[in-house]
Amino acid sequence: MKRITQLFTLTLLITIITQQASAQDAAPDYRLGLGVRLSNSTPTLNSSFSGKYFITDRSAVEGLVSFGSRFGLGALLEIHQPFASAPGLRWFYGAGAYVGWQDKETYLGPTGILGLDYKFANAPVNLSLDWKPELDIIPDINFVPDAFALSVRFTLR
Repeated sequence: MKRITQLFTLTLLITIITQQASAQDAAPDYRLGLGVRLSNSTPTLNSSFSGKYFITDRSAVEGLVSFGSRFGLGALLEIHQPFASAPGLRWFYGAGAYVGWQDKETYLGPTGILGLDYKFANAPVNLSLDWKPELDIIPDINFVPDAFALSVRFTLR
């Protein structure tokens, strides 16, 4: 898993460094996306229902309701940056918080997110690949770095 984390991080960093954001392509290709986020079972916000709403051309809020190994609720504020050479593709980063419950235990903490977001030009479908590490503050201090996911959303303009 460590090798996959390193490879994903390296690929994402190379992509971010070599990208050339275009100010003309600032508007998102969709305003609202609703769907599912499929993840491994380690983080509190693992497999979830996902709703993403762009509040400006470059910032979005994402709400997650986890239905995986733990029931959890989370919210993220994300900053999206377009790629000039790839219409519909954006990279994003952000932060938020979560709370979850499993076996009468409560899990609470901050989370970050880094990923790629693609909106198909001729279909109301959005795909997102992200890394969302979590830091449990409650019940114990525990860093969860292996939180990768693929989201599929139906989009509305």
